[in-house]
Amino acid sequence: MVNKRDISRKARQVIGPLMGAALMAYFSYHAVQGDRGLLAWWNLRYEIEKTDYEMEAVAAEKQALEHRVSLLRPASLDRDMLEERARLMLGAVHPDELIVPTAAP
Repeated sequence: MVNKRDISRKARQVIGPLMGAALMAYFSYHAVQGDRGLLAWWNLRYEIEKTDYEMEAVAAEKQALEHRVSLLRPASLDRDMLEERARLMLGAVHPDELIVPTAAP
């Protein structure tokens, strides 16, 4: 015959490990899926890498633009660059030049 004391003693022996396992499962789940978990960390690293790549592309474009601007400064004026900019802004061409239309970028 099963005694109530035996049942309550067995229940106390089982409840502790079950609570511990439940806490471990809870913290393990949130360590992986939570707002600051592993998946969020991996996504953040991906976003940082993508942003670094974009920053490098923008820096290269900025450097190219700064070089073109430096060619138009009065101290180091490049006549070819000045002529190119004037033609582009005024839409002027020489009578002997051939214009080849291209698709818009």
